[in-house]
Amino acid sequence: MQERKDSTCKGIGVALFFADILFLYCFLPLCVGIYLAVKKTRNRNFVLIIFSLLFYAFGEPLMVLLLVASAFVNFLLAKAIAANRGNGYAKAALAAALIYDIGMLGIFKYTDFVIDNINALSGLSIEHAGIALPLGISFYTFQIISYVIDVYWEKVDAQKHFSKLLLYISLFPQLVAGPIVRYSTIEEEIDNRTVSISDLSAGATRLIIGLSKKVLIANSLNLLVQECFTDKLSGATVVGTWVGVIAYSMYVYFDFSGYSDMAIGMGRMFGFHFDENFRYPFMCRSITEFWQRWHISLGSFFRDYLLYVPLFGKRRQVLSLFLVWFTTGLWHGASWNYVLWGLYFGVFLFIETKIGKKRLKNAPSVLMHFYNKLVIIVGFGIFRFENMKELGVFFKNLIAAGGNAFITTETCDTILKYLTVIAVAVIACFPVVPYIKKRVENLSSRAQGTLVLASTAYTLALMFINTAVLVATSSSNNPFLYWRF
Repeated sequence: MQERKDSTCKGIGVALFFADILFLYCFLPLCVGIYLAVKKTRNRNFVLIIFSLLFYAFGEPLMVLLLVASAFVNFLLAKAIAANRGNGYAKAALAAALIYDIGMLGIFKYTDFVIDNINALSGLSIEHAGIALPLGISFYTFQIISYVIDVYWEKVDAQKHFSKLLLYISLFPQLVAGPIVRYSTIEEEIDNRTVSISDLSAGATRLIIGLSKKVLIANSLNLLVQECFTDKLSGATVVGTWVGVIAYSMYVYFDFSGYSDMAIGMGRMFGFHFDENFRYPFMCRSITEFWQRWHISLGSFFRDYLLYVPLFGKRRQVLSLFLVWFTTGLWHGASWNYVLWGLYFGVFLFIETKIGKKRLKNAPSVLMHFYNKLVIIVGFGIFRFENMKELGVFFKNLIAAGGNAFITTETCDTILKYLTVIAVAVIACFPVVPYIKKRVENLSSRAQGTLVLASTAYTLALMFINTAVLVATSSSNNPFLYWRF
């Protein structure tokens, strides 16, 4: 797997991407067609396993063995935990599972990061190991860890059939970039699920909405970000820097929530009901609320499995909070800017806990929205720049500390060029569709039928436009941002 140097798909070689003509018009229809042609759930599970492994093997022909091996090791250890409840063997099996899972993630994701830091501290020149990062290892490892811990805590039963656990771990809609689906969420649906016309329709609609977020909004916003920052960072104006980082904030949201929408939609098409991963996060009034709305599956993972872990013999609230956010940052990438990004949000969350929910609730809404949007946007700037020198230049540009101009004609031209995209993105950050659905609930059945037809036509038109854009831009390698993590 050859490493790519661009900012959106580092470490990703040739792979089968969701926003790809081959996937949308060949792989997915073939999978759905065969799946529906097979009637028994057991056989449908095998269809999904085969297609999921093929999907992963398309970009990772050797790393698919690591995926299967991880599933098998944890399958055995979870069974050992269940068979030895109440004694030391269960703890030993849990420890072995965590050491294996975290060890694999550490080796593949952080080896070169550790070498870089050893070299920086010691003055040595140890060569990089050059270990390729397997697609989705951060996501499927966390799914495996949640399963094993839940078995140990007796929240779920250990799966007796390896094929069913492999299905849970490898299911291609959520395999590469989440959501991080808990085993308990789909435990019953692995054995008992149905797919109706309504499921197929709702799933396909959700998929197309997610695709539109990626192709029509996120990709366009990314072009604006590139114009603002690539090769222009040192000379960027104050306004250009702020426009660039605001655009980047929305780009990450539409790119990642678009993927989540597609994953949830495809899961629905196969009879699985994944939990929501985003709930209009920019509607938040505080940083705490933002993280209750943003990447919900990751936040809930750290909350449930790390926040309450006793440190030095007992639970320590402050240390636990910063451990969670240090880990959250490090999970995103082997670079210190991600750690800084995590701790940055951890500080504001700590401050908000000290202020208290009641005081935050009674604070003026305008003030709260200004405060949290400023924190969020600056936070995405930290997330954007892995190079610490570039990050320093970015901060200087925000406040004109680097001698940069406030605004230029070129900046104005860039803003005008992307004004429509910016406007659409801002509007789409609000729950417009849920609002419209709520407003039409009381209409007559005839009016609702007309709206259903109009909605169907609109969805089909979106799919046609997405396809045209993908063909016109020759987007044969169109990964989502979070595939790199």
